Amino acid sequence: MLYVIAYDIGTTGVKTCLISIGDKVELVAGTYGEYDLFILENGGAEQDADQWWRAMCETTRELMEKTDVPADRIDGISFCSQMQGFVAVDRDGNALRRPMSYMDQRAVREMKECQEHGVTIAGVNVFKLLRSLAATHAASTSVKDPLWKYKWVQKNEPDVMAKMYKWLDVKEYLIARCTGEFVMTRDSAYATFLYDTRKGREGWSDSLCRMYGVDREHLPRIIECTDVAGRLTEKAAAELGLAPGTDVYGGGGDATLIGVGAGSASVGETHIYSGTSGWVTTVVDRQYVDIGSMIAGIVGAQTGRYNYFAEMETAGKCFQWVKEHLALDEIGVYMEKTDVAESAETVYESLYDYMSDTVAQAQPGAGGVIFTPWLHGNRCPFEAPDAAGMFFNIRLETGKTEMIRAVLEGICYHLRWMLECEDRKVKTPETVRFVGGGALSDVTCQMLADITGKTVETVENPKDVGAVGAAILVAIGKGAIRDLDDADRFVPVKGRFVPDNSNREIYDRNYSVFRKLYKANRKNFRILNGIG
Repeated sequence: MLYVIAYDIGTTGVKTCLISIGDKVELVAGTYGEYDLFILENGGAEQDADQWWRAMCETTRELMEKTDVPADRIDGISFCSQMQGFVAVDRDGNALRRPMSYMDQRAVREMKECQEHGVTIAGVNVFKLLRSLAATHAASTSVKDPLWKYKWVQKNEPDVMAKMYKWLDVKEYLIARCTGEFVMTRDSAYATFLYDTRKGREGWSDSLCRMYGVDREHLPRIIECTDVAGRLTEKAAAELGLAPGTDVYGGGGDATLIGVGAGSASVGETHIYSGTSGWVTTVVDRQYVDIGSMIAGIVGAQTGRYNYFAEMETAGKCFQWVKEHLALDEIGVYMEKTDVAESAETVYESLYDYMSDTVAQAQPGAGGVIFTPWLHGNRCPFEAPDAAGMFFNIRLETGKTEMIRAVLEGICYHLRWMLECEDRKVKTPETVRFVGGGALSDVTCQMLADITGKTVETVENPKDVGAVGAAILVAIGKGAIRDLDDADRFVPVKGRFVPDNSNREIYDRNYSVFRKLYKANRKNFRILNGIG
């Protein structure tokens, strides 16, 4: 039996899990700690590195106190983390400024100055686009990519750049704090769009660094997701309440590991995730790219595997918006059932129970009301940092129940859109796995099946699949599990939802309108929300 502590580093909190691996992967216990996300007026989105570490330490000590597994029985520590952050550190591993979140989109000007000149495709200079595609089979076409965060700091905070020793992502910063080692796993390295994936040339691309003006010395050593990055130092062990010398593994990003924990890691399998953000991912054995739809085959947790990845910026974040503005503030029934002083994580799950009861009372199609889930811009199938959410087609008879249902339907419409975009390059299967907070609700699962026409499968603990994926990497690293194909059998199906074709006509009608709303309002979004 292996015991792993897996940290699921999310946008607003960390879920710290103790996971056992024997004949199957089991969640022994979990604790949750929160930290802040700072949204700035200039499009910035930042976090506090010390808050990350403090939340890790508090949740780890709490976890160990409530289980009977001693610290010296922990076989490894691993991570599943938000990706495409930017953490500038000095030689001692200290963060030089608040880390920039994947949601940060302030570098519009820096991206335009570098990319938008001469002949362009998808807003990228053709020469630079071709060089990037040749090396990475992708290109940095989103202002939220970490490359532009680096360029923003380079231009606007030269004092930080002068002190910077390494450029790290979120979990890489935490690995450094645990071990003193400066590393980056291949999937995180690829997400910088400076990683050459060509056979025999795998690693940081000196050519791309020169092209984008990135100091090659700022980039850390690259390791595999299943590698031991280092061992827990005495200081870190004392703060975490763990044993010094415990193996700390590279782990992976959430886009890399959620599919692993969902039991959808073999070539040809597709999973849909709805957490703070949302995505559709199909596992492929070669890199595909669709520049027009902003989809690329990103590096996975296993050599020779790629995740054909389509992302929406806000999915579960829309649920949080519903909680704060359509449920908790005014609906008395929900207020009576739930203690509003409880933790945000518990409220989130209680809200699903409430929404399942309430949304089921509204008819499919939400009375013709359509919601666009672009509360912090959008990435796929169109890159638009100034896109925003809207309720379209509200009438006198529209009630709050229809509006809440419209939010869920809008998320599912967008997921269907991304599925259809993926189908242009790879054939997604008729059965998909659905994980994340959205999969906690049977109503949402059935809605997703009806809107996409796919059979939807769910697993145990759908919110913890990232941590499960991180633990599986430790088991592979230690030889307890052969590879990712073998890992699939450790994650059985819990629920299955077959499309109800009686709802197809009304969903198809609404979906056809949904797809037109961005194009019809693109100029209006730019007028109201233009950034840069």
